[in-house]
Amino acid sequence: MPKVPFWIFILIAILYFSAIRIDTMDIDASQYAEMSREMMQKGDYLHLYDRGIEYLDKPPFLFWVSSVSMKMFGVNNFGYKFPSILFALWALFATYRLAKLLYGEDTGRMAALVLACCQGMFLMTNDIRCDTILMSWVITAIWLIKEWQENNKLQYLLLGCAAIAFGMMTKGPIALMVPVFCFMSDWILKREWRNFFRPAYLSGLIIIGILLIPMSIGLYQQFDLHPEKLIGNKHGVSGLRFFYWSQSFGRITGESPWKNGADISFLLLNMLWSFLPWIFLFIPAVALNIARLVRQKFRLAPQQEWLTTGGFLATYLSLGVSAYQLPHYIFVVFPLAAIITARFLYELNEEKKYLKLHGFMQHFQAVMMCLILIVTLVLITYIFPAPPLVILAWVVAFIFWIYLAFRKSLTGKIFWLSVSGMIIVNIFLTNHVYYTLLQYQAGSQAGRYIRSQSIRPDEIAEFKMEDPINSVHFYSQGLIHGVDTLSEIHNIKYLLTMVKGMNAIKQSGHTYDIVKQGKLFKVSELTPAFINPKTREKELKNYYIVKLK
Repeated sequence: MPKVPFWIFILIAILYFSAIRIDTMDIDASQYAEMSREMMQKGDYLHLYDRGIEYLDKPPFLFWVSSVSMKMFGVNNFGYKFPSILFALWALFATYRLAKLLYGEDTGRMAALVLACCQGMFLMTNDIRCDTILMSWVITAIWLIKEWQENNKLQYLLLGCAAIAFGMMTKGPIALMVPVFCFMSDWILKREWRNFFRPAYLSGLIIIGILLIPMSIGLYQQFDLHPEKLIGNKHGVSGLRFFYWSQSFGRITGESPWKNGADISFLLLNMLWSFLPWIFLFIPAVALNIARLVRQKFRLAPQQEWLTTGGFLATYLSLGVSAYQLPHYIFVVFPLAAIITARFLYELNEEKKYLKLHGFMQHFQAVMMCLILIVTLVLITYIFPAPPLVILAWVVAFIFWIYLAFRKSLTGKIFWLSVSGMIIVNIFLTNHVYYTLLQYQAGSQAGRYIRSQSIRPDEIAEFKMEDPINSVHFYSQGLIHGVDTLSEIHNIKYLLTMVKGMNAIKQSGHTYDIVKQGKLFKVSELTPAFINPKTREKELKNYYIVKLK
């Protein structure tokens, strides 16, 4: 199988960065972007606020790096997304280094490209949340600690523990738990009991503790020192307890009020799309790894590893028993899934194992990728019609993909058809479909208009807005406050409203001019009626910016 060339990662990086032209999506990404802007504006990096309100949900690292980036590059899509895309690229490098350490150069490059081309990674560089950075810190920690285990150089352990600390500052204790799951499962199955009691761990724990001090001080100052504050309809909320316990473990114990009824299969079902096109290779790879372990009576030889499979399974089970789950929670272990998949592909192509399965999967992956490409064509011709040149580009790309599919001399066909297909698909999704979809997001469109017309935040208010439009604050670069009644608009010159608000304005006798009007849809919750161009208009709502006379 030909070695994965370096230039293909440059192409991936360009594709990731092309997502910068796409607006941040309501609700979460726009909320985090606005919080980062507020942090930059206030210069307060220890305390978190969401549109001026005390915020206790996520740790601060995403807001730290995004606010610094905005200070350097401006309050815009680039300023917010740039750090997370860099972390996504670093995750590819760390995945490569860990896989290389475990299985060699070829598998290392394949693992990095498997991760780079799964649909979840493309989503994470479009809809920026905490998970991109978390995933990067976690796989970095696992790689560096494994380097320490192999080479016994203390600096690797200390850097790995620093990565854990920064991961905890990104999304909580899960950043510590995943490496623990990985190494504990590996050591137990190898009966390497001495690895559980090494004096060097103390220095690593000290590093983690020191790095967590600034965040802990901020939590203590903002919440623990002020039991009178009302947080989530409760007084006496401890920020430290919430971060170090309730946010993660409380969802398992039942202490957390967050519940959505997701069961143990929820994350796997969502991996059917988020780990495309590799999910149907990953599942048999894990099954074969488990079967091999059973045959070996749950004992590994020193040259074998259970770090990746054990880390993935333990993390999946711990997340799966949580009372509240979202599809992107499993992204933290996608690098481990990529290594498992890459190793399986190496066994199929180079070691010639599982010949019948190889033959079946080669045809299955080709058919699946062909269908995904055709769905992309439907998206750019019927769902969101693109200019002729874009459709011509798809035709040329598809012909190239068909050429690869029928090229008999191509080794590793499963791998290369999947990689090329996903790159082609996401060129069109990112640069046409997502971009067109976000034109229906009222917050970013209205926010840009407010900014372009130099309308001050104290001159405009939201009035009877039925849908969340967090992005309006980020793109207008100011907090747009809401009013419930027209009696509150003494100094207000403009209103951002919808049909109910317009009716209320008319009935009140106010005179006004409509200075901007548009269509909106909650783009994070697509419906069949919206996707269908024939019924889309019925799903759209009108929004207005009116100037009061």
